Amino acid sequence: MIPVELCFVVSALLFVIGFFGFVTRRNLIAMLISIEFILNAVDINFAAFNKLLYPQGTEGLFFAVFEIGVSAAETAVAIAIIMNVYHHFKNTDAKQIENMKY
Repeated sequence: MIPVELCFVVSALLFVIGFFGFVTRRNLIAMLISIEFILNAVDINFAAFNKLLYPQGTEGLFFAVFEIGVSAAETAVAIAIIMNVYHHFKNTDAKQIENMKY
């Protein structure tokens, strides 16, 4: 069995990598991948806290599965928006989105 503490360490590492990637990248696809890292860290935390607090329960696992579905829908919408931005500007740089309102 994997210790719960190791799950928390992996989750914290994924969260830090995702946050750092989101803050430092300007490419929309890289930013989306960074958000997915953060959401995967949340999924690991749901499962780890479920195992730690309620070893016989499955509520945390259901929350994780629900969040995976929400994450998939969010990714589909984000990729559609990024494709539309690329079609209009021929670039996926985040600075280009600021010019869309003009």
